[in-house]
Amino acid sequence: MSGPQGRLRARDIGHRVVVRYRLEGGLTDLIGVLAAWSPDRVVVRPADGTTHEIPVADIAAAKPIPEMPLRPVDVEQLFLTTALGRPAVETAYVGQWLLRASSGWTGRANSLLPAGDPGMPVADALSKAEEFYAERGLPRLALIRLGSPYEAEIRARGWIEARPEESDVLVMHTTLDHVNAVPEYDVQLTERPDDAWYAATFSESTVPEPAPAVLEGAEKVRFASVTVDGQVVAVGRGAMTGHWLGVDSIRVSEGHRRRGLGTAIVQGLARWAGQYGGRRTYLEVLEENTAALATYSRLGYREAYRYRYLTKP
Repeated sequence: MSGPQGRLRARDIGHRVVVRYRLEGGLTDLIGVLAAWSPDRVVVRPADGTTHEIPVADIAAAKPIPEMPLRPVDVEQLFLTTALGRPAVETAYVGQWLLRASSGWTGRANSLLPAGDPGMPVADALSKAEEFYAERGLPRLALIRLGSPYEAEIRARGWIEARPEESDVLVMHTTLDHVNAVPEYDVQLTERPDDAWYAATFSESTVPEPAPAVLEGAEKVRFASVTVDGQVVAVGRGAMTGHWLGVDSIRVSEGHRRRGLGTAIVQGLARWAGQYGGRRTYLEVLEENTAALATYSRLGYREAYRYRYLTKP
């Protein structure tokens, strides 16, 4: 760092910086995103989502720093984290493999998650999974991480594409300070969703019976919404698992799309998570959903892995 005012300029807004400045009793360093700049002050936003306004006169040194690279993701851990962020109504285990059932609502909540050691030959573990779903009158479904050690073996046991017409699902991740900017809209967060949230989430259908149990079942969860002219026009859900924030259920009403409302929902949830130790965030998107994929990429999300559903006919 150099100079009493450092080397920060207006062009650095939105980039990561480090600022050394004077507090009562000495100097302190702050690392975060430069949220605002003027000749008299700077505003820095660290990972916890708070904002620090620092008079330039108090700055001993400051400089931009390279974008924090996304640390390599432990995809096996993230694979399990996504399941904990949106738990099924009923779960069981075959060794470390997770069986999930929720009366058929959503693939994630009604599929085998083959992660870890099943504790027995794969053929036997798959047989137990088939029995689990047959007993509940559900299709035999497995959520398979593409390129995982079990993918080829499960396919070789006669499991085939369950949704061949769909593209891959991308699980994307980034660091929280890439997405915890102050939203352009007033994002309301609640511990439980109200009727308006559910109406916006399921605008084209009735609320499935298992949905509240699945959506509200996480231990630490928030439901986000944006209201315009008295109407809820955007919603989303965030769940904390360790230092991970999972974001899902983002919906924007048709007449309000392409206005940054989805971005605001992500930012509002990220600012909540930062206060509770959140450091990283993930979400899922179909590869064919190019509009959402472009939005998430602009926010700094990058692909961690992708998955598909297999079924046993």
